[in-house]
Amino acid sequence: MARRTPTTDPGPRTQTLPRGRRTAGDFLKAFLAFLVLVVLLVGVPGALAYFVGWPLPRSMPSLDTLQQEITTTVFVKVLTVVVWLAWAQFTACVLVEAKAELSGVGVPSRIPGAGPSQMLARQLVAAVLLVGATAASFAPGISQLGQHLENNARPTVAAAQQAPGQQAAAEAQQQAADRAARAGSERQLEAQGAAEARVQEDSTKFYRIQPPEGRHHDSLWEIAERHLDDGRRYKEIYQLNKDRIQPDGSRLSQASLIRPGWIMEMPADAHGGELVEMPDAAPDVPENVVEQIHDYDRSSPAHADAGGGDRAEGGGTGAGRADTISLGPDRPAEAGGAGGQERRTADDPGPVPEQTATPASDASSFGLSEALIGAPLLAAGVLAALGRRRRAALWQSAMGVVGGSGRTPDPVTPTGAAADAQDALLVGADPDAVRDLDSALRGLADALADESRTLPTAYAAWLTDSDINLQLGHPAGQPPAPWQLGQDQTFWRVRRRDIQPYEGDAGVAPYPGLVSLGTLDNARLLLNLEAVPGIVSLAGAREDRTAVLSSVAAELGTSGWSDRLTVTLVGFGEDLTALAPTRIRHVDDVEALLETMDVETGQRRRALGNAGHDSVLTGRTGPAQHAQWAPHLVLIGDQPNEEQAVHLAELAADSGRLGIGYLVGAAENGLPGASWEFEITGDGRLLAPLLRLELKAQTLPRAQHEAVVRLFADIDGEPAAGAPRDPDDQPFMVDISERGRPAVYARLVGPYEVIGLDDPDGERSPLLHEALAMLLLHREGVHPRVLASGLWPRGVTDDVRDALIERLRLWLGNDAEDGSPRLRTDETGRLTLAESVVSDLDVLRTLHHEATQGRGASRSSVRERLLTDALALARGPLLADRPAGRYGWLSHEIIEAQLPLLVADVALALSAHHLEAGRPETAIETLNTSLISAPADERLWNELLRAVHATGDTALLGSTAEALIARNHALNGGSRGLPPRTEALLDELLPSWRTELAAAN
Repeated sequence: MARRTPTTDPGPRTQTLPRGRRTAGDFLKAFLAFLVLVVLLVGVPGALAYFVGWPLPRSMPSLDTLQQEITTTVFVKVLTVVVWLAWAQFTACVLVEAKAELSGVGVPSRIPGAGPSQMLARQLVAAVLLVGATAASFAPGISQLGQHLENNARPTVAAAQQAPGQQAAAEAQQQAADRAARAGSERQLEAQGAAEARVQEDSTKFYRIQPPEGRHHDSLWEIAERHLDDGRRYKEIYQLNKDRIQPDGSRLSQASLIRPGWIMEMPADAHGGELVEMPDAAPDVPENVVEQIHDYDRSSPAHADAGGGDRAEGGGTGAGRADTISLGPDRPAEAGGAGGQERRTADDPGPVPEQTATPASDASSFGLSEALIGAPLLAAGVLAALGRRRRAALWQSAMGVVGGSGRTPDPVTPTGAAADAQDALLVGADPDAVRDLDSALRGLADALADESRTLPTAYAAWLTDSDINLQLGHPAGQPPAPWQLGQDQTFWRVRRRDIQPYEGDAGVAPYPGLVSLGTLDNARLLLNLEAVPGIVSLAGAREDRTAVLSSVAAELGTSGWSDRLTVTLVGFGEDLTALAPTRIRHVDDVEALLETMDVETGQRRRALGNAGHDSVLTGRTGPAQHAQWAPHLVLIGDQPNEEQAVHLAELAADSGRLGIGYLVGAAENGLPGASWEFEITGDGRLLAPLLRLELKAQTLPRAQHEAVVRLFADIDGEPAAGAPRDPDDQPFMVDISERGRPAVYARLVGPYEVIGLDDPDGERSPLLHEALAMLLLHREGVHPRVLASGLWPRGVTDDVRDALIERLRLWLGNDAEDGSPRLRTDETGRLTLAESVVSDLDVLRTLHHEATQGRGASRSSVRERLLTDALALARGPLLADRPAGRYGWLSHEIIEAQLPLLVADVALALSAHHLEAGRPETAIETLNTSLISAPADERLWNELLRAVHATGDTALLGSTAEALIARNHALNGGSRGLPPRTEALLDELLPSWRTELAAAN
């Protein structure tokens, strides 16, 4: 569960996007388009005026004139009038399209009856503007997030979202500045190089990784932001320090894995923070830190090249040295140790596990899919959907909808590729990011509604560890708190630490069409597909673009910031409907899709007109929330033919305001009506030159696609209750005889307690207990990376993880019989426990199994004893006393739903035994005891009514019915009546209950 690491606020952050370069073909295409426009707009009317002249009569024609024979001259003049009208229509189309492109609104007005003409005008205008100063207006806004200081000297002029006049002026200013800079650059180059050489020679700067404050931990990105003014320069710091020995004896091998107490050599232009002259002018720096820095400095490549001697002339460690160390802004050194930092090693990790996040690209992936690990929002959504489906299937099984033998079947345990996919999802999922995004967007919609403001059009969102940046289609004024303006009027930004959990009514999600496309450095781009003014095309090899489309489909189908969303897949991904049957649907071909979209587009246009709304955004929030405002996103796997492409382009002309989005796969770019064009490369890069983007694409390759679908298929394919199971898929059973007394026994039901082991020291005890609990709840084994992500959801280094596993192995010890360790590693690399380590949950399952399907099935006395012992183990909810903030991994488990059902199964079996024996009072006592652990189980309610009815006490039956009605009201808040089966049972056992209830009310 790779989650964000909150960062200190070093000031406004920008994400720099790569710039695309125009090719000769682009210029040729633009020149030809310009010639065509000149011919059509100037040449045609000029030719008509020169060769034909004024085509209309100069006086009102008489009736006799109209009845005369049509001459060649009259025919030519009538035809000339038609051509003039066509020219006027085309000119209007050009003006409308040019205005839309230059203003960046992206949704041009439709000229009545001008479908082909407007399409031609759009393509010609777009081609001309492709290489002009207004190119970014054609693809509004995405590139603007990359505004930054180029080469730390001059600002980049962002074309996106600027008016044409502003862009032209800015371009002119930029060109003048470039010419002036080039004129002086040669004269300054030699002096600048000499100055930089002197800085490098005389002033080597160092930064010491700071200890964590609260739950914040330092990172190379933040260090680069604070001291180099650009977080992307973290790679320079990494290259300067890669593989150099640190004070604790380890080395920097990955840019995202750093530890408190490590020393980083900084580039020569580093600044800011508390820079201290070394060594003479740094009296506040502890002596051992000074010594560490000098030792570290000697490990630099410069020293190595010089045979370990001092740096170039004037260097060394003499008094003339000007080395500096940054203690970090607003981070005072703590007393004791090395500058206040307590050093930790793999043998003594202490609090170090909380320091850094394990990167998605970690080479030590143990065979898990990096595509799933690197998709945190997708992974969180799929896991949430998987949990809901498993709980629903479990409850249906318990209620007898599936089978109905009285014993709830255990869910199927994933194996093979499906198990690996589930582990990768667990490692990669970031539910905190999903909650932040959902709360921030819904809170923004509520705040705007309170101010009687409509939702602005948002083209994209950028998600980082510390911020959410919403990129708007046009300036929308000052955002409501805690949102604030970003780098300009088209960016609204909120700090993730300022986002409050959403507690309002669950209204309509404001931007459900946001979906991850990929990452740029540490920022994740979510494109709002429903707001794109036209078609988004995706070019590339079929396999590559299908992997992107599958990722988009899976995330849209399971995203936690969306609701009432329809996703239509055309020509691919039919099996993905299993992830979200109510959201995702499949259509075989484009022709069938066009018939549906013709009808839906017309309906939405009419609905908007009747409601008086200009777009779905004005109807999605506020008092009038209608289902027709929910977005419909269409993902097409194969390129449509020419006729279908034109039809799609016409449908998509104003789709942005209708809440309909189109993402179309194609062999190459150039699809008619495509506003934004992306290309997926074979090495996993997602390119959009017009948007000036180059992302690391988020994909769902075929193997992972099939494995994820398998997880959902296993739910629907569970055997019916009572049906035989695969012997290899049987739940873990323990030896409940006297000979099978376990060496280690853990109580998980109720308060957590471990018997048979000495308690570890206080600092390490919570982590070891949590790790043991996870292993006990997964007898099939736990992947080391899953264990680490569960214990340290914010990330941890491999050596700290391995140190904890070794410490857990030592704590559990070895079996007395054969001396084998109780913590083992199977052939897949997963951690498993020996059979001598058991929990009360294992015993509870075994007792119930033995009572109903083993020795107790044919011997009533044995069945009663086993079931009574099993019910005695139900001391409360699972891990009742677990500390707040820990055991977050349980949110992805269904064990907390399984345990009440298992307790209910035990109670139902024991109650049935007592009723058969003629002991209804004992059955009532058994059922009331089980209702403490499973208060909402309808089966227990019904069995309790039968047991009370068996006593013949009508008054007791009436009071029991009244108590169950009150319990149902408390559980559902009065929103639902009794379950239908319970009502039917009451009608049979107590026909007067409705009359008595009405009288009581």
